[in-house]
Amino acid sequence: MEDKALLSTEEASGAEKAELLIVIPAYNEAENIERVVNHLTANFPQYDYVVVNDGSRDETAAICQRNGYNLLNLPVNLGLAGAFQAGLKYADKYGYQYAVQLDGDGQHRPEYLESMIKKMEEGYDIVIGSRFVGEKKPFTMRMLGSNLIEMAIRFTTGVNIKDPTSGMRMFSKRMIREFASGLNYGPEPDTVSYLIRQGARVAEVPVIMDERILGVSYLTPVNAMRYMLKMLISILLIQNFRKRR
Repeated sequence: MEDKALLSTEEASGAEKAELLIVIPAYNEAENIERVVNHLTANFPQYDYVVVNDGSRDETAAICQRNGYNLLNLPVNLGLAGAFQAGLKYADKYGYQYAVQLDGDGQHRPEYLESMIKKMEEGYDIVIGSRFVGEKKPFTMRMLGSNLIEMAIRFTTGVNIKDPTSGMRMFSKRMIREFASGLNYGPEPDTVSYLIRQGARVAEVPVIMDERILGVSYLTPVNAMRYMLKMLISILLIQNFRKRR
Protein backbone atom coordinates (compact mmCIF):
# COMPACT_ATOMS: atom_id res chain seq x y z
CA MET A 1 0.00 0.00 0.00
CA GLU A 2 1.44 3.33 -1.01
CA ASP A 3 2.00 5.96 1.67
CA LYS A 4 0.03 8.52 -0.34
CA ALA A 5 -3.03 6.29 0.03
CA LEU A 6 -2.70 6.63 3.81
CA LEU A 7 -2.67 10.42 3.91
CA SER A 8 -4.69 11.43 6.96
CA THR A 9 -7.08 14.37 6.83
CA GLU A 10 -6.45 14.93 10.53
CA GLU A 11 -2.69 14.92 9.99
CA ALA A 12 -2.94 17.34 7.10
CA SER A 13 -5.13 19.77 9.05
CA GLY A 14 -3.12 19.50 12.26
CA ALA A 15 -6.21 18.48 14.26
CA GLU A 16 -5.77 16.46 17.44
CA LYS A 17 -6.07 12.72 16.94
CA ALA A 18 -8.78 10.82 18.83
CA GLU A 19 -8.09 7.55 20.67
CA LEU A 20 -10.67 5.68 18.55
CA LEU A 21 -10.65 5.25 14.79
CA ILE A 22 -13.91 4.22 13.12
CA VAL A 23 -13.17 2.10 10.04
CA ILE A 24 -16.01 2.20 7.51
CA PRO A 25 -15.56 -0.43 4.77
CA ALA A 26 -17.71 0.62 1.82
CA TYR A 27 -18.44 -1.24 -1.39
CA ASN A 28 -21.10 0.30 -3.63
CA GLU A 29 -22.59 2.31 -0.78
CA ALA A 30 -23.35 5.49 -2.75
CA GLU A 31 -26.91 5.50 -1.41
CA ASN A 32 -25.81 5.32 2.23
CA ILE A 33 -22.34 6.75 2.75
CA GLU A 34 -23.33 10.42 3.11
CA ARG A 35 -25.95 9.60 5.73
CA VAL A 36 -23.51 7.42 7.68
CA VAL A 37 -20.55 9.82 7.67
CA ASN A 38 -22.57 13.00 8.16
CA HIS A 39 -24.25 11.41 11.20
CA LEU A 40 -20.81 10.65 12.64
CA THR A 41 -19.28 14.05 12.02
CA ALA A 42 -22.35 15.92 13.29
CA ASN A 43 -23.04 13.88 16.41
CA PHE A 44 -19.81 12.05 17.31
CA PRO A 45 -16.95 14.45 16.52
CA GLN A 46 -14.89 13.00 19.39
CA TYR A 47 -14.02 10.01 17.19
CA ASP A 48 -11.90 9.87 14.05
CA TYR A 49 -13.04 7.90 11.03
CA VAL A 50 -11.79 6.65 7.68
CA VAL A 51 -13.94 5.43 4.82
CA VAL A 52 -12.27 2.52 3.03
CA ASN A 53 -13.72 2.53 -0.47
CA ASP A 54 -13.23 -1.06 -1.59
CA GLY A 55 -12.99 -0.54 -5.35
CA SER A 56 -16.66 0.46 -5.62
CA ARG A 57 -18.20 0.52 -9.08
CA ASP A 58 -20.73 3.20 -8.16
CA GLU A 59 -20.26 6.80 -6.96
CA THR A 60 -19.07 5.96 -3.44
CA ALA A 61 -15.55 7.36 -3.95
CA ALA A 62 -16.77 10.43 -5.82
CA ILE A 63 -19.25 11.26 -3.06
CA CYS A 64 -16.54 10.94 -0.41
CA GLN A 65 -14.15 13.13 -2.38
CA ARG A 66 -16.81 15.74 -3.08
CA ASN A 67 -17.63 16.00 0.63
CA GLY A 68 -14.00 16.01 1.75
CA TYR A 69 -14.37 12.84 3.78
CA ASN A 70 -11.33 11.10 5.20
CA LEU A 71 -10.93 8.47 2.51
CA LEU A 72 -8.74 5.47 1.86
CA ASN A 73 -9.48 4.71 -1.79
CA LEU A 74 -8.57 1.17 -2.87
CA PRO A 75 -8.16 0.88 -6.66
CA VAL A 76 -9.55 -2.67 -6.78
CA ASN A 77 -12.09 -4.65 -4.79
CA LEU A 78 -10.31 -6.63 -2.06
CA GLY A 79 -13.40 -7.85 -0.24
CA LEU A 80 -14.30 -7.12 3.38
CA ALA A 81 -11.19 -8.80 4.81
CA GLY A 82 -8.80 -6.78 2.62
CA ALA A 83 -10.68 -3.52 3.11
CA PHE A 84 -10.81 -3.91 6.87
CA GLN A 85 -7.15 -4.85 7.07
CA ALA A 86 -6.33 -1.71 5.07
CA GLY A 87 -8.23 0.28 7.69
CA LEU A 88 -6.31 -1.43 10.50
CA LYS A 89 -3.02 -0.66 8.75
CA TYR A 90 -4.14 2.96 8.74
CA ALA A 91 -4.99 2.76 12.46
CA ASP A 92 -1.60 1.21 13.22
CA LYS A 93 0.27 3.78 11.14
CA TYR A 94 -1.30 6.67 13.03
CA GLY A 95 -1.12 5.09 16.48
CA TYR A 96 -4.78 4.79 17.46
CA GLN A 97 -5.57 3.18 20.80
CA TYR A 98 -8.72 1.49 19.50
CA ALA A 99 -10.31 0.75 16.13
CA VAL A 100 -13.87 -0.31 15.40
CA GLN A 101 -15.72 -1.42 12.29
CA LEU A 102 -18.96 0.36 11.40
CA ASP A 103 -20.55 -0.84 8.19
CA GLY A 104 -21.15 1.62 5.37
CA ASP A 105 -24.84 0.70 5.14
CA GLY A 106 -25.68 2.38 8.44
CA GLN A 107 -26.75 -0.71 10.39
CA HIS A 108 -24.31 -0.09 13.25
CA ARG A 109 -25.26 2.65 15.71
CA PRO A 110 -22.32 4.81 16.90
CA GLU A 111 -24.07 5.67 20.17
CA TYR A 112 -22.84 2.32 21.52
CA LEU A 113 -19.17 3.14 20.96
CA GLU A 114 -18.77 4.74 24.37
CA SER A 115 -19.92 1.59 26.17
CA MET A 116 -17.62 -0.50 23.98
CA ILE A 117 -14.65 1.70 24.88
CA LYS A 118 -15.50 1.40 28.58
CA LYS A 119 -15.50 -2.37 28.24
CA MET A 120 -12.15 -2.24 26.40
CA GLU A 121 -10.72 -0.24 29.32
CA GLU A 122 -11.36 -3.26 31.55
CA GLY A 123 -8.51 -4.99 29.73
CA TYR A 124 -10.23 -6.73 26.82
CA ASP A 125 -8.62 -7.12 23.41
CA ILE A 126 -11.83 -7.39 21.37
CA VAL A 127 -15.28 -6.08 22.25
CA ILE A 128 -18.25 -7.17 20.13
CA GLY A 129 -21.47 -5.21 19.80
CA SER A 130 -23.96 -8.01 20.43
CA ARG A 131 -27.65 -8.17 19.54
CA PHE A 132 -28.19 -11.15 21.83
CA VAL A 133 -26.62 -10.39 25.22
CA GLY A 134 -29.47 -11.22 27.58
CA GLU A 135 -31.80 -11.74 24.63
CA LYS A 136 -33.18 -14.90 23.07
CA LYS A 137 -32.27 -15.36 19.42
CA PRO A 138 -35.19 -15.59 17.01
CA PHE A 139 -35.48 -18.96 15.30
CA THR A 140 -34.56 -18.38 11.66
CA MET A 141 -32.21 -20.14 9.27
CA ARG A 142 -29.72 -17.30 9.66
CA MET A 143 -29.86 -17.56 13.45
CA LEU A 144 -29.45 -21.32 13.17
CA GLY A 145 -26.15 -20.66 11.42
CA SER A 146 -25.18 -18.14 14.10
CA ASN A 147 -25.99 -20.70 16.81
CA LEU A 148 -23.82 -23.32 15.09
CA ILE A 149 -20.91 -20.87 14.89
CA GLU A 150 -21.45 -19.97 18.55
CA MET A 151 -21.27 -23.67 19.46
CA ALA A 152 -18.15 -24.21 17.33
CA ILE A 153 -16.33 -21.32 19.04
CA ARG A 154 -17.38 -22.57 22.48
CA PHE A 155 -16.25 -26.10 21.61
CA THR A 156 -12.81 -24.99 20.36
CA THR A 157 -12.08 -22.17 22.84
CA GLY A 158 -14.35 -22.61 25.85
CA VAL A 159 -15.60 -19.03 25.35
CA ASN A 160 -19.27 -18.30 24.74
CA ILE A 161 -19.94 -15.53 22.20
CA LYS A 162 -23.65 -14.90 21.76
CA ASP A 163 -23.37 -12.89 18.53
CA PRO A 164 -20.34 -14.27 16.67
CA THR A 165 -21.41 -12.90 13.27
CA SER A 166 -21.75 -9.30 14.46
CA GLY A 167 -19.59 -7.02 12.33
CA MET A 168 -19.49 -4.35 15.02
CA ARG A 169 -16.18 -5.22 16.66
CA MET A 170 -13.70 -3.01 18.50
CA PHE A 171 -10.01 -3.89 18.73
CA SER A 172 -7.25 -2.88 21.13
CA LYS A 173 -3.94 -1.44 20.03
CA ARG A 174 -2.37 -4.89 20.34
CA MET A 175 -5.02 -6.37 18.06
CA ILE A 176 -4.66 -3.47 15.62
CA ARG A 177 -0.99 -4.35 15.25
CA GLU A 178 -1.87 -8.05 14.88
CA PHE A 179 -4.28 -7.34 12.03
CA ALA A 180 -2.02 -4.78 10.39
CA SER A 181 1.05 -6.98 10.30
CA GLY A 182 -0.44 -10.46 9.81
CA LEU A 183 -1.79 -12.28 6.78
CA ASN A 184 -5.33 -13.59 6.33
CA TYR A 185 -6.75 -11.59 9.23
CA GLY A 186 -10.33 -10.99 8.18
CA PRO A 187 -12.89 -9.50 10.60
CA GLU A 188 -14.76 -12.79 10.84
CA PRO A 189 -15.73 -15.29 13.58
CA ASP A 190 -12.97 -17.74 12.62
CA THR A 191 -10.31 -15.09 13.20
CA VAL A 192 -11.88 -14.14 16.52
CA SER A 193 -11.84 -17.83 17.47
CA TYR A 194 -8.19 -18.10 16.47
CA LEU A 195 -7.21 -14.99 18.45
CA ILE A 196 -9.00 -16.31 21.56
CA ARG A 197 -6.88 -19.45 21.30
CA GLN A 198 -3.82 -17.21 21.12
CA GLY A 199 -4.78 -15.52 24.40
CA ALA A 200 -7.00 -12.62 23.33
CA ARG A 201 -9.70 -11.59 25.79
CA VAL A 202 -13.12 -11.04 24.20
CA ALA A 203 -16.26 -9.45 25.65
CA GLU A 204 -19.68 -8.44 24.35
CA VAL A 205 -21.84 -5.40 25.06
CA PRO A 206 -25.54 -5.19 24.16
CA VAL A 207 -26.44 -3.12 21.09
CA ILE A 208 -29.37 -2.59 18.75
CA MET A 209 -28.69 -2.71 15.02
CA ASP A 210 -30.76 -1.12 12.28
CA GLU A 211 -31.92 -2.73 9.07
CA ARG A 212 -30.36 -1.61 5.81
CA ILE A 213 -32.44 1.26 4.40
CA LEU A 214 -31.03 1.58 0.88
CA GLY A 215 -28.90 -0.53 -1.44
CA VAL A 216 -28.61 -4.29 -1.69
CA SER A 217 -26.82 -6.57 0.76
CA TYR A 218 -24.45 -9.18 -0.65
CA LEU A 219 -25.70 -11.62 2.00
CA THR A 220 -28.37 -13.42 0.03
CA PRO A 221 -29.75 -16.67 1.51
CA VAL A 222 -27.38 -18.72 -0.68
CA ASN A 223 -24.38 -16.57 0.25
CA ALA A 224 -25.39 -16.75 3.91
CA MET A 225 -25.39 -20.55 3.80
CA ARG A 226 -21.99 -20.59 2.12
CA TYR A 227 -20.65 -18.15 4.68
CA MET A 228 -21.86 -20.20 7.64
CA LEU A 229 -20.44 -23.42 6.20
CA LYS A 230 -17.11 -21.72 5.50
CA MET A 231 -16.93 -20.37 9.06
CA LEU A 232 -17.75 -23.74 10.62
CA ILE A 233 -15.09 -25.57 8.58
CA SER A 234 -12.54 -22.89 9.37
CA ILE A 235 -13.24 -22.80 13.12
CA LEU A 236 -13.41 -26.56 13.60
CA LEU A 237 -10.62 -27.63 11.22
CA ILE A 238 -8.51 -25.02 9.47
CA GLN A 239 -7.68 -22.90 12.53
CA ASN A 240 -5.96 -25.94 14.08
CA PHE A 241 -3.24 -25.66 11.44
CA ARG A 242 -2.93 -21.90 11.35
CA LYS A 243 0.48 -20.56 12.32
CA ARG A 244 1.10 -17.17 13.89
CA ARG A 245 3.80 -15.03 12.32
